[in-house]
Amino acid sequence: MRYLLTFSYDGTLFYGYQKQKNKRTVQEEIEKVLSKINNEFTAISASGRTDAHVHAINQKAHFDSSKEYNLDRLKHSMNKMLPNDIFIKNIERVNDTFHARFDVIKKEYVYKINIGEYDPFSREYIYQYNWNLNVEKMREAINYLKGTHNFKSVTKTIKEEKDYVRTIYDAKINVKDDIIIISFVGSGFMRYMVRNMVGLLIAVGEEKIKPIDIVDILNKEDRIFAKKTAPAEGLYLTNVYYE
Repeated sequence: MRYLLTFSYDGTLFYGYQKQKNKRTVQEEIEKVLSKINNEFTAISASGRTDAHVHAINQKAHFDSSKEYNLDRLKHSMNKMLPNDIFIKNIERVNDTFHARFDVIKKEYVYKINIGEYDPFSREYIYQYNWNLNVEKMREAINYLKGTHNFKSVTKTIKEEKDYVRTIYDAKINVKDDIIIISFVGSGFMRYMVRNMVGLLIAVGEEKIKPIDIVDILNKEDRIFAKKTAPAEGLYLTNVYYE
C-alpha cells in the first residue's frame, strides 16, 4: 500500500532535504522514524529536494508499506518521534501507481526579503537585505519571468539538465510591514532557480539592471549573465499540486 505524507520543516539546522552521508537531513530523519515504526527500512520519495536552510510548509513524499495503518495514530506516533523542526501535517492512502515526484503538476515557492531594520530574530527565515528596493520596477520585471522559457541562465549548471524549459504560471510581489513577499507558481523548478530569479529581481530593485534586461538574460541561456543567488534562508516551498 502507498501512503502520501504532507509535512513542514524548518530548514535552519538541516543540510537540505536529500539524504547525505554524515549530515543531518529531512529525508533521513523521517526515514528513521518510519523504519522504526515498521521494524524494517522504509524509504520515502519526495516531490523534490530543497537545499540547506530552505524551509517547507507543505512538502510531499510517499512511502510503501504492507501494513494498513490507523492514519491518525500513525501521524501522532511520527510527530512524537520526529525532532521538533519537522511536523507531519497529514497522511493519506493513495493509488499504488501514484508518485510524489513524477505526478506533480505544479509547485509554489515563496521568498521573503526584509527591507526594513535588521531583525536578528527572523534572520534564519527572512533575507535581511535591510535597504530600500524599487518594488514597482521589481513588479514590472517579474512579469518577464512568467510564461514558458528556457531558464538555463538562472539554474545551477554544474550538472547539465536534459531540458531547461519550465513554465511559470503565476508570479507576484506583495509588501507587508517592510517584508517583500515574492511568490512563484510553476510547472517545476531546477536547483537554485527561484533564488537566482530573486537575485535578478533584487538587481532590478537596486536599479542595476532594467526590468526588460531579464528578457535578454534569459535568451542568453548562460548562468554567467545572471546576477547573484539570493540566500537560502528566505525561501519556502509552500505548496505541491497534483491532479
